[in-house]
Amino acid sequence: MDFKVEKEVLDLGMNVAIVVIKGMTNCKNNDEFNKYRDRVLSEIRNNLTEEKITNDEVLKGFWMLHERIGKTSKHDMSSPENLLNMFLRNGSLPSINLIVDIYNLVSVMTRLALGAHDLDNISGNVSLRLTNGSENFLPIGYSKIKPISKGEYAYVDDANDVLCRMEVRQVEKTKVMENTSNCMYIIQGNENTSNEQIKKAVDLLIELTLKYCGGQEEIIYKQY
Repeated sequence: MDFKVEKEVLDLGMNVAIVVIKGMTNCKNNDEFNKYRDRVLSEIRNNLTEEKITNDEVLKGFWMLHERIGKTSKHDMSSPENLLNMFLRNGSLPSINLIVDIYNLVSVMTRLALGAHDLDNISGNVSLRLTNGSENFLPIGYSKIKPISKGEYAYVDDANDVLCRMEVRQVEKTKVMENTSNCMYIIQGNENTSNEQIKKAVDLLIELTLKYCGGQEEIIYKQY
């Protein structure tokens, strides 16, 4: 699998890295990781307020990206902001499976947008590009293809299937299940995030994933 980013997406203020990890052992949950997550979330909870979420510079950067493509609805809120609001509201994060729970925790810790896609279900190569409206988009939780607007940025494979719409919604095709063992990870920032911030998130993601899921990183750090 190759990965490329179109210049017109980079010109929006995109900052993204790709990591591939293979040979992982996924499961519903892991007691050791759950204890670690609870400690980290307890520390975050003590300092988290609605005002801090609203004024966070990294989260503002995602709205700036969205403004440039005309997507400013609350339905288009970035995944890290959505997770933080959910955490502030409920006092916890949803538990999906170990691979997903790990990258969601890293997202909350860093305010960056993270996602994982089952590598075995990706068709050919992946491009981060602006949509033309012909793409196939089947969001997680849906059974029918949904329309996608022209001019959004999305991760699209060679079958013209959207893998992730902006940093807002992933899809059924490549969602991570308990039997998933090989993943392509996306770590996405914006013009308010430095290369060093992206690298720290990559390093933390790899460290936690290898510790709790095993596996081996194939692409450690490929940044655009």
